[in-house]
Amino acid sequence: MHEQRQNTFTFSRSLGALGVVYGDIGTSVLYAFKECLEHHLSSQRDVIGVLSLIIWSLFSLVGIKYLGNIMRADNQGEGGILALLSLAFPNRGKAAGATAAGMIAIGIFGAALLYGDGVITPAISVLSAVEGLLIATQKLKPFVIPLTLGILMGLFLVQSKGTGAIGKWFGPIMLVWFTLLGGLGIAHIFQYPGVLMALNPLEGLEFIGRHGTKALAIMGSVFLVVTGGEALYADMGHFGRTPIARAWTFLVCPALILNYLGQGAMVIADPATRENPFFHMAPTWALYPLIGIATAATIIASQALISGAFSLTMQGIQMGYIPRMEILHTSKDEHGQIYIPKINVLLFLGCIALVIGFKSSSALASAYGIAVTLTMLATTALFYFASMKLWGWSQLKAILVCTVFAIIEGTFFAANSLKILHGGWFPLAAGAIIFTLMITWKNGRDMLRNNLPPGMPLDDFIASISMAGILDEHNKLHRSQGTAVFLSSNSEGTPNALTKNIKHNQVLHTRNIFLTIVTDHRQPHVPCEERVTVEDRTEGFFRVTAKFGFMEAPHIDEVVRACERHGFSFDPQKATFFVGKERIVPTAKPGMALWREHLFVFLSKHSENAADFFQLPPNRVYEVSQVVEI
Repeated sequence: MHEQRQNTFTFSRSLGALGVVYGDIGTSVLYAFKECLEHHLSSQRDVIGVLSLIIWSLFSLVGIKYLGNIMRADNQGEGGILALLSLAFPNRGKAAGATAAGMIAIGIFGAALLYGDGVITPAISVLSAVEGLLIATQKLKPFVIPLTLGILMGLFLVQSKGTGAIGKWFGPIMLVWFTLLGGLGIAHIFQYPGVLMALNPLEGLEFIGRHGTKALAIMGSVFLVVTGGEALYADMGHFGRTPIARAWTFLVCPALILNYLGQGAMVIADPATRENPFFHMAPTWALYPLIGIATAATIIASQALISGAFSLTMQGIQMGYIPRMEILHTSKDEHGQIYIPKINVLLFLGCIALVIGFKSSSALASAYGIAVTLTMLATTALFYFASMKLWGWSQLKAILVCTVFAIIEGTFFAANSLKILHGGWFPLAAGAIIFTLMITWKNGRDMLRNNLPPGMPLDDFIASISMAGILDEHNKLHRSQGTAVFLSSNSEGTPNALTKNIKHNQVLHTRNIFLTIVTDHRQPHVPCEERVTVEDRTEGFFRVTAKFGFMEAPHIDEVVRACERHGFSFDPQKATFFVGKERIVPTAKPGMALWREHLFVFLSKHSENAADFFQLPPNRVYEVSQVVEI
């Protein structure tokens, strides 16, 4: 019975993964092979060679690289390039070394590029879906852009329901979609069974050798079949590796290969179908139903990158590369299912700008791919280091495996670089801007920490308080009933908020808790038994250190529950929380460039304050401000 329930659960997760993870890859059949044919392939041998490149790109990058290797490098079930970065370089301090610093920068840039791709994917997917209606009638052309914007608005509005709820709706649709892809492919393979020769990888290599530089341009179109591969890894925390892998093995991969083979066989048998091979696969009576299900599938294709952007942002916040934002957990059972309102709005606005600016999916296609290839190359570079740390691979084995991936991805990057002047500049520009913001925030926070007053050593402070208690009548230091909680990033010294409160108010609570919340950059989730440490420092002072993983939201209620497990309790609704707030002043002192310091100040002003981020009771918070020069 337990095994049956487990199988049902895995099937449910795999169905959800279909709806969230595989939309992008699953809808490439609409345009990838068609784009390849635009390069004037002249013979049956050419068609078979391109099909071989398509099939083995899917096998090598999606099947072997991501599902076979990269997704094994999970950090307690979480994936994505920042999770891989934490595995490859768990210690990222000043002593990390030049190699580590360079690889960290590459990892952060790869993560930044994913945001650019996360904007392009919904825009091109939805726009191409709406343009599909023009097959029926050109009279709808004036409504393409407005209808696209309306659909995008609806798509981003449902994000607040969570990826689990979305997957329940999208999963069954994609199940029908992939089943349909496989069926259409099988039906047309019989037109020219010789197309099965494309399963031989030598056909693809022979095609490259025969066409030389022309093959490089075609590889840019071939790459369209694997866009969305990086999202598999980024979305792993939402569903888990096993459901994603099973969906690929038993449905997605066979359906895609059969469909591409079917398209190729049909084009060889009837060259007139080259204009739009996918829709020519349907019999006349089924054309409009196929357009309908294709429209739904292309809308769903946007979901993988949107969900991945949420996961990536939460990791970035906890690892100190992104300012604090509101994070909402949309599932009580699955910790990885989150929704970030600010990111949702920014992605939506970016999609609107792209649709209005580029006006057609063909124009957007020029911007598609280059960001993904760079992110894949960054992932391969980080995997080289992670594989040796995680599994003890020899350097030779790691070099051989990663070199194979790098050669394939480097070829695709060279092919996509031909598109830079025709729209490929957009994801690169977006990635560069986001990279600058992330690095500026990280460096700025480090500078701020270094410029904050260190605070009196706690033992000296307690000793002085003990003496003040004896001389209470003369020093006018009064002990107020109740509990005060001082949030402090320094787990050793005395919080500045406490010393300022005593200096100005001459009041000290009978019980004082110094709370330091630490993010463990090496793991996504911290076990409950390791959540907090509590130290009684005498004289009514307690030091509480709470540890959270980089995929956990550090809420005060979780800290309270963890403290209770250690026999230490306090009521957040009755305690007074003292939170330090810095007024940052840029200066010409050594550090960042002045314009970056001003940028850091801007980001700080728009970062969610600590009280809201840690979900402190709003009517129990007292902010203590201080000026800090950087």
